[in-house]
Amino acid sequence: MTSGLPGPYADLHVHTTRSDGSLDPEAVPAVAARAGLSVVAITDHDVETPFAGPTIEATEWIDAGAAPAGPGESTAGETPPEGADVTLVAGIELRVKPADGEAVDLLGYGLRRTSALESTIDRIQQNRRERGRAIVDCVADRLGIEFDVSIDDGFGRPHVARAIDDHPDTDLDYQNAFDDLIGSDGPCYVSRELPSFERGRRLLADACDVVALAHPLRYRDPSAALDLASELDAVERFYPYGRTVDTAVVERAIERHDLLATGGSDAHGDRFGLAGLDRAQYDRLAPPGW
Repeated sequence: MTSGLPGPYADLHVHTTRSDGSLDPEAVPAVAARAGLSVVAITDHDVETPFAGPTIEATEWIDAGAAPAGPGESTAGETPPEGADVTLVAGIELRVKPADGEAVDLLGYGLRRTSALESTIDRIQQNRRERGRAIVDCVADRLGIEFDVSIDDGFGRPHVARAIDDHPDTDLDYQNAFDDLIGSDGPCYVSRELPSFERGRRLLADACDVVALAHPLRYRDPSAALDLASELDAVERFYPYGRTVDTAVVERAIERHDLLATGGSDAHGDRFGLAGLDRAQYDRLAPPGW
């Protein structure tokens, strides 16, 4: 462990500014260390990690991005940066649409770049940008205000909600933005184009060591979502739902389909370690080479 703080050994569900998180990827190791974590997976939506997978020691990534020492300078004896001993897992979160039922999110761990996945991600990001522009235009028109937002790769509704919350000419906060405007039943909601479950599963199976169903008890029909997990490697067993949940259906699916268990905080800020795996659980999940 990187510290004596209590909590999980590994948090395998974290988002950064590469999608809808508020934390820069470079800050992840230090935040993970402060949370007492030894391992963290960066699982941004529809985008690959900024480092090559399947895993990397944070110190390697930090050193790779550091400016080289100047003439006569030496880095010998310098105190390592906070979080340098944290292991980073290359991951991704991909939303897919089954033939029947609601869309679900898949988590891929130990990601290695493939041309097929990169091509699909490019199309998804183009659709995200087009959708983002349509949502922003609708919100601006309905509220009679202008937004100064940058619609880049990874842009999603949380970016719009934050911009509404921060805008001086509206009283809506982040949650109000979803409730009144951009939620799935809101007047400014715009649907996304999603890959099918089978295509998404194949893409991640080819690119990742482990493919898991994310947060199964967040779906309207958890049993239907968990039935899909029979074609995957794992399911997110440990997750901070923010309410009392009965995990028995998840446990039964894990046993019935012989699945691995994963877990994470789904952090979109700097609160890591709200859920995750202990050392023994992580060792069961991690394949050789991690």
